[in-house]
Amino acid sequence: MRATLAGAEQLVVQGRPPSLPAGIRIYAFGDVHGRLDLLDELLAEVDADLTAHPVDKAIFVFLGDYIDRGNCSRETIDRLIERREKGEHVFLKGNHEQIALKCLSDPALFDRWLRLGGTETLASYGIEAGNKVKIAELQAAFHHALPPAHIHFFRGLQPSFASGDFFFAHAGVKPRTPLARQTEKDLLWIREPFLNSTEDFGKIVVHGHTPGYEIDVKRNRINIDTGAYATNRLTCLVMEGSSLSYIDTLKS
Repeated sequence: MRATLAGAEQLVVQGRPPSLPAGIRIYAFGDVHGRLDLLDELLAEVDADLTAHPVDKAIFVFLGDYIDRGNCSRETIDRLIERREKGEHVFLKGNHEQIALKCLSDPALFDRWLRLGGTETLASYGIEAGNKVKIAELQAAFHHALPPAHIHFFRGLQPSFASGDFFFAHAGVKPRTPLARQTEKDLLWIREPFLNSTEDFGKIVVHGHTPGYEIDVKRNRINIDTGAYATNRLTCLVMEGSSLSYIDTLKS
C-alpha cells in the first residue's frame, strides 16, 4: 500500500516542483543486496498497485547493488532477469556489481570485494571463500559458476537514467558537473560532496548507496536506500506527474 512521501514539498528543480511527463509512472527500487525475500514481497505489492491503478506506461527502475551482504545474490539476479519479460525495466549498475564484474579479470580486487560482502555472493553461487582458499582459485570458480545470462545482465547495466525532471543513479552525482558529463566512478561511488550539496543539479537525483532507515529527502535529491540487508526495509519510490509516494516492506 502506498504512503505519502514526507518532505516531497521541498523538492525544487529550476525554480519549480519536479514532475514526470503525463501517462508515465515510475517505480524506483532501492538497494536489494541479496535480500530476495524482501524483493519478492515488494514486487508483489508493486504489481498489485499497478493492477489496482493502471497507467499508460509503467517503468521499473532498479538503482543497483543487487548482490553482496544478503544470502541470495544469485537468486536475486535470476529474479531480475525474469522481470525483464514483464514490462519496461531499467537496471542501473551499483558499485557492488562493478567490483564483482572487475574481479573476473583483476584478482587484486578480490580481497576488497570479499570485505564488501562478496563472500555471501560467492556462497550463493556455491563457492566457499575460506581463509585457505587462494584468490586465483576463487576467481576461476566464480568464472565457472556465473551463468552466461548473469554475465550478460551485469555487462548490460546502465550507469544512469533520466525521465522528466528526475535523474536516477546508484550513488549520486558530482556537484558543479553537468549530468551529461558525470563519470561512472562518481555515479556509482560518490557520497561527499554530493550528499551535502544544495545546488540545483538540473534534475532531482534519485539514488541509493548510502543506507539509512528512512527515505532521505532534500530539495535536490531523494535517497531510497533504506538498508534492506540490515533493516528488513526495502523501499520503492512511486512517481507519477508531480505526485511522489512509496511502498516498502516495513510491517506496521
